[in-house]
Amino acid sequence: MAPTVVLLHAFPLDARLWDDVVDAVADAGWDVVVPDLRGFGESAYGADGPDDEPSLTWMARDVLGILDRVGVNSAVVVGLSLGGYVAMELVRQDSSRVAGLVLVDTKASADGEDARANRLRVAEQVLEAGSTVALARAMLPGLLGETTRTRRPDVVERVRGWIEEADPAGVAWAQRAMAARPDSHADLAALTVPALVLWGEEDAVAPRAEQDSMVAALRDSRLVEIPRCGHLSAVEAPEAVTAALVAFLADVRGLPQAT
Repeated sequence: MAPTVVLLHAFPLDARLWDDVVDAVADAGWDVVVPDLRGFGESAYGADGPDDEPSLTWMARDVLGILDRVGVNSAVVVGLSLGGYVAMELVRQDSSRVAGLVLVDTKASADGEDARANRLRVAEQVLEAGSTVALARAMLPGLLGETTRTRRPDVVERVRGWIEEADPAGVAWAQRAMAARPDSHADLAALTVPALVLWGEEDAVAPRAEQDSMVAALRDSRLVEIPRCGHLSAVEAPEAVTAALVAFLADVRGLPQAT
């Protein structure tokens, strides 16, 4: 079996976020696992049901369950935004399953009071509306960089469509889970495997200071800045993201992988 990469998507999207990246990673000789996180895409809320207290713990357990089912003991875990939060939760739950870590347009800090309150407010609004159309309208300016918004209307409409297709119940659950997440800097500091921090230079959601704090916490890490894109770099600049990811994976190929 080839070494394995797990690609974890952003909120409030699904596994399609990685459509322009996954083939190149596979062509580089890696098995690729691209799950829909709990409540998004084709994923239900998992065997535990949607009434569980919202927590990234459940999302991480879902991912570990998928790896168990396909017989993978360890993998390089790549997470963008929400996917990064889940990747850090995987480190907390069982760092031995993480052979390498790639954090893309995400942050290790917990929400402050205002951000937490806003997440909970949005969760209520989405459930009350029974739709994510208004959410798409509100989120797009922050999710996408200025270059994408002004020059790539096809990408804007693609992302808008993905958000509008999201299940309001899944969106609300994930917002509450993210609001409850802990600070992850200490967990990153304890990690001994190689790590890559990827960041779109126009990302206002997870600013540069957050990236620098993760690089400082990690023992073996590098930062790659992706020009002319915002928070959804894997969609806005997939070629640059793929190149950085494949180069990093080439460096960690010698690490033990599941067979």
